[in-house]
Amino acid sequence: MANKTIDHAFTATSLTSAASDPTFAGALSFMRRRFTKELAGVDVAVWGIPFDAATSNRPGTRFGPQAIRRASAIFDNDAQYPFNRELFADMAVIDYGDCLLDYGNHQDTPGAIERQANAILDSGAFLLTLGGDHYVTWPLLKAHAAKHGPLALVQFDAHQDTWFDEERRIDHGSFVARATREGIIDPDRSIQIGIRTHAPEDCGINILYGHQVEDMTAGDIASAIISHTRGAPAYLTFDIDCLDPAFAPGTGTPVAGGPSSAKILSVLQRLHQLDIRGADIVEVSPPYDHADITAIAGATVAMYMLGLHAERRAIAVSQG
Repeated sequence: MANKTIDHAFTATSLTSAASDPTFAGALSFMRRRFTKELAGVDVAVWGIPFDAATSNRPGTRFGPQAIRRASAIFDNDAQYPFNRELFADMAVIDYGDCLLDYGNHQDTPGAIERQANAILDSGAFLLTLGGDHYVTWPLLKAHAAKHGPLALVQFDAHQDTWFDEERRIDHGSFVARATREGIIDPDRSIQIGIRTHAPEDCGINILYGHQVEDMTAGDIASAIISHTRGAPAYLTFDIDCLDPAFAPGTGTPVAGGPSSAKILSVLQRLHQLDIRGADIVEVSPPYDHADITAIAGATVAMYMLGLHAERRAIAVSQG
């Protein structure tokens, strides 16, 4: 016990240090990373947006960041599967805490998210966001596009989120239409995976429907994503309802007929060629979860996003 500590989120002496907290104890930051608002020397900032006022069905995703952090405690500091590397040995990752929002003034929400995201991105850190309902992706896309230009959207989802709405409406089903209309994303290089509903329009975005995903291998799905985005700067957004409710019951608008967590994680593992500039995992709703099934799936998706970023960093270093 002499070399062990607890509450690593507060007691860490380095941003790349390993934690030794028991799975069942200690401060629950994301994967035990240090809780801090200091961005100097940070490679990745993990940030929560506890917002669910835009949901059209079952609320509760405001508790999503807490649940994902709690579930992430199952990851110890050995080499993470399937990346076979200690993610934090050479990559400084912090838990930046949560977005400050006024729960009584939702019209201020998009501006607050965008401003705070801009501050993180201005530091040069990669931003991994824990939602929250899918509306939060709209201001996140605006912040990332302001830095990187129009983005290829890679969206894992059961819904297209292309319903048209008026500019000031707070709705989690319209951010893709807005982003297309305002030139935030490039529809010709954007793709949606797992769609199992119909929307009034597709905005010119390529779609892999649920039945197609069922018939394709994980390798084929990953190849389709990589070839369609064609090397463009990409934003990866993962709505947990992309997964079948058997694997993610804790979400606001579950849709039967989706893929397993194993298949989609296998797809994510193969996306290291994507030029991912930002990512989020959204729509985890703990009030409808069972035994943390959905939270564990969400935390695992987030860990894979970190794994992909670590792989891209390693490739960049090896290429000089």
